[in-house]
Amino acid sequence: MSGTSTARMSIPSVREVVVTGIGLALPGVATYGDLLGPLPGEGGFDPATGLRGRELRHKNRASRLALRAAESALHDAGLTDANATFTGVADATAVVVSTNVGNADSVCEATDIIAREGVRGLSPLGLPQTSSNVVAGWVAIRYGLRGPNLTVCNGVTSGLDALAWARNLIVAGRAEAAVVVGVEPANEVATRLLGEQSTDAAVAIVLEPADAAASRGARPRATIAGYARARDLAAALASSGVTEERPVGLWLVKEADAGAGQLLAATRRIDLEAQLGPLSGVLGVLQCAAAAAHLESDATGNVLATAGGPRHDAAAALLLTP
Repeated sequence: MSGTSTARMSIPSVREVVVTGIGLALPGVATYGDLLGPLPGEGGFDPATGLRGRELRHKNRASRLALRAAESALHDAGLTDANATFTGVADATAVVVSTNVGNADSVCEATDIIAREGVRGLSPLGLPQTSSNVVAGWVAIRYGLRGPNLTVCNGVTSGLDALAWARNLIVAGRAEAAVVVGVEPANEVATRLLGEQSTDAAVAIVLEPADAAASRGARPRATIAGYARARDLAAALASSGVTEERPVGLWLVKEADAGAGQLLAATRRIDLEAQLGPLSGVLGVLQCAAAAAHLESDATGNVLATAGGPRHDAAAALLLTP
């Protein structure tokens, strides 16, 4: 997804899209309720043990993190059985991954091998890891998901954009459910690209039409009510669907970018990156998980998740309601 023109869409009531499952692979965060802070700083996912297993062999770090998060999200949504086999409509379930660094380590490793040994030095097991869509591919293969499959690599707004694309697939009838994964690995390549220490992080969100979720007795955690992407945060906020009739109780925003939202000056704010470090493509998807925690709590008001601002080439805003 690219460009800086304002994009705004509201969900038709006949195709209302809800969050039915959430899964985390994030050190120091045990449940998505912890995201409302203060973070416990311990417990949660342990990469040293959680990224091992026969089913994770020959996969890059981002793919392994994504698989762990997707496993938890699908279980949380009630879409896997006791053997972790997918029980939904596999032919109509999409996978949308948000990652900006993703498999860059695999690409760098392959180019280093070519430089030293030529193409004959490449392993047939390692070469598939250089595909830009490898993470989404592994999630689909693991659960036999044969719906649309894509990766969004769109800078700071990538996570929110991925949620919007998944929502669009459901609204348009191209999918009956979607697994949205935000993932970034911690490794030397990621740290060099980001310019700061990277964070092992993955979060998965299951989206479904509200009527389909209700028919199988699934519990909706949040509704995606509006989305906008624009050249700056002020324009995105103006087009996101926030009105006096839809007051915001929580604004998930990077504090350095919050200056454009004077209309939300009194709203509670949470800056997830201030607590967890750089999240890149994970940010928007993790904000959705935090929004669900807020909407399930006793707190009032809707949730606005934003990414981007004056230091970036675009901004995005996602409105979530109970």
